[in-house]
Amino acid sequence: PAMAARLLLRALRPLPAVSGPGPAAGAALSSGPPPEKKRWLRAYLEMQRLQEPPQRRSEQPNWDYHAEIQAFSHRLQEDFSLELLKTAFVNPCYIAGEEERRRALGLSGAAAALSLRHNSALAEQGLRFARAHLGRAFERRYPRLPEPAVRALVRFLTGRELLSCVARNLALHDLALCRDFPAPPEVLHRTFLAVVGALLESSGPERTGIFVRDFLIPQLIGKDLFEIWEVVNPMGLLVEELAKRNISAPEPRITRQLGVSTVLPVYFVGLYCDKKILAEGPGETLLAAEEEAARVALRKLYGYTENRRPWDYSNPKQEVAAEKAISSN
Repeated sequence: PAMAARLLLRALRPLPAVSGPGPAAGAALSSGPPPEKKRWLRAYLEMQRLQEPPQRRSEQPNWDYHAEIQAFSHRLQEDFSLELLKTAFVNPCYIAGEEERRRALGLSGAAAALSLRHNSALAEQGLRFARAHLGRAFERRYPRLPEPAVRALVRFLTGRELLSCVARNLALHDLALCRDFPAPPEVLHRTFLAVVGALLESSGPERTGIFVRDFLIPQLIGKDLFEIWEVVNPMGLLVEELAKRNISAPEPRITRQLGVSTVLPVYFVGLYCDKKILAEGPGETLLAAEEEAARVALRKLYGYTENRRPWDYSNPKQEVAAEKAISSN
């Protein structure tokens, strides 16, 4: 709207007057737009378009729901059962809204009921599979991660905020049948999980696992472990982990400090075990630096550091075939 307003003000700005006869005045007058062209029209139409309320894609021209469902399946390169995929997009709120609208029109009883199956069962099935598959994937990829950390990662990847964002990027909001528009996050969350459940019944667990991996695991890029998994006392957790490995408790020492007498001091605290530095972390206070050093040490112990190896997205069948070939040789 701001850009359209600037275009409109620029279009309505009067042209400078040119005094005196001659070719210069004629050229200046002829350089303007023809009188039949309205300079303000484009900016005005753009402003009107931006002020219009959002409209469902199904209410716009050239809409074929069956063709859009088929195109969605081909776009993802997955073999869906079309009936299951259509069911995955039917939300309970849509059925309730349509039945209420029919009753408002005078229909009652069986005439007002819709013979549609909503996606709640598929969403529950998809949620169970996604959580189980992600949990197994993290246990294989990071075997030293504790169970609370794995649960936190799985809960983050299957949460409402993240899955609704993934569903919006896959244009599920155009295909989802719901009462409200734009579709709320809980509807997009349920619809994405229902699509996972439909794929599980259509193509089996192997293809569904690859689908979940390809769309959810990349969401961890740039995320820190302790942004997702909240640890109240990192030093206490570090002492417990070191005790499990028969390592003595860490000893914090100040390694560097800058601007101690200023408003923004920086302290670097190192954690030493058996006269060897385990980790080092910065902080504005000694306590904050000690906690950050404990987090750095925990990342190293769990194998979830910032410079860790990227996730392996190769085909599981190819991995098994390669392992068999190597073992046979």
